[in-house]
Order: sequence, then C-alpha cells, then structure tokens
Amino acid sequence: QVQLVESGGGLVQSGGSLRLSCAVSGGDFSIHAMGWYRQAPGKQRELVARITTGDVTNYPNSVKGRFTISRDNAKSTVNLQMKSLKPEDTAVYYCAAARAPLLLGEPDYWGQGTQVTVSS
Repeated sequence: QVQLVESGGGLVQSGGSLRLSCAVSGGDFSIHAMGWYRQAPGKQRELVARITTGDVTNYPNSVKGRFTISRDNAKSTVNLQMKSLKPEDTAVYYCAAARAPLLLGEPDYWGQGTQVTVSS
C-alpha cells in the first residue's frame, strides 16, 4: 500500500516562503503522477500543482509563478516550493498520488495533510 507523509507546513508572514515535502513509500514512486491540493475552511478542495511521471508540471492561475512542484525519483519525494505567500493561501495542504503518468480526476492515494497559515 502506498503511503504519503507530508511535512514542512507552518506559520509564515504574508510575502514569505515555505517548502512542503511529501515522502512516498510502499510502491514504485516513478510510475505515479503526483499532486498537491489544498482545502481552506468552508471551501472546496482545490488542486494547486501537479507533476507527471515525465516531470511536466501544471498550475492553476491562482498560484502560477509563485508555487513550484518538483519530484525526486531517487528519494521518492515530491516538493512544493511556495513563495510570495498570501493570507488566502492559508489551508491544509495534501499530497496526492495517482497510479498513472498523469494525475487526472481523483487521486488513488492521499497524505494526511499539513497546515499552512499565512498571516497578514
């Protein structure tokens, strides 16, 4: 069973940076597309970054240019570098994986989430 464990969340001031990491175990990491989602209180979960098995990345306009997703197949980790953070980025951030080259639709696996709070 594939397991995902996030780390790196915390409290940061507006304009600051934060790096989230997700360690993946229990499967062949290289064949899984990866993504980061977030969910703020009272809001729907949204995809903020995804990366294919071929390192092609995709972002919604809300974070494009500020967030960068990357993967390290040798370490079975996926990272999310976030800069120029805004209070509206405050949410629980989840790492997710799909047993496919591209993350489309509902992921197959989820992490437990890590809280990111951006103060104004």
